[in-house]
Amino acid sequence: MSAYGLTGKIGVITGGSRGIGAAIARTLAAEGLTAVICGRDRAALDATAKTIRDAGGRCEPGTCDVTSLPDVQALATRVQSTFGRVDVLVNNAGVGAFSAPLHEMPPEDWDRVLNTNLRGVFYAIRSFAPLMIASGGGDIINISSIAGKNALPNGAAYSASKWGLNGLSYSVAEELRAYKIRVSVICPGSTATELSPHPGRDTSRMLQPEDIAHVVRMIVTQAPQAFASEIVLRPTQKP
Repeated sequence: MSAYGLTGKIGVITGGSRGIGAAIARTLAAEGLTAVICGRDRAALDATAKTIRDAGGRCEPGTCDVTSLPDVQALATRVQSTFGRVDVLVNNAGVGAFSAPLHEMPPEDWDRVLNTNLRGVFYAIRSFAPLMIASGGGDIINISSIAGKNALPNGAAYSASKWGLNGLSYSVAEELRAYKIRVSVICPGSTATELSPHPGRDTSRMLQPEDIAHVVRMIVTQAPQAFASEIVLRPTQKP
């Protein structure tokens, strides 16, 4: 464990009810952070929060659709009134669309992917960065994908959202450095989650949600004079 611990810190994890987001919340809560998890499925949020609390951690669930600016602003207001600060923001909420080439994609599927994966991150940063600035600094971690660096046939909208997220992350990192806010982007390879189907692949050889959570933990416990602006994470063996 780094000397720069998480006890007493407040973290917001979007898409925190399952998969990568839930793993991040569990990992950071185990280190003393109070995890505020948000998503659209209240039952799943409550189940994840109970798991964290049963293990001795602190967790507050909150229903929030990241594609709705009023929803995200309401969550930020709740965090401010309850805790008075935020130290970590993990933009993890994401959706995929992998069933057809772009010229056959329904426009509503394009909107769903871009609005969640990219616009949702904008809304979260817009809502939480001022609170983080007032808190004196912190970490923003954006969960991207290796699809934001490589071609992804039949996943052009998803790939576009992640390329956009990478560019957003690099630029916002420069905007917020003066406020002692570190902005990092993680680009995982194939991960065993519900996000996309993996026909014919051995999921045991894929990245697991806990692998991404481990990287997030490393980032937020990094000594304050440095930060990892981008981490590409790959499975050791190809699935």
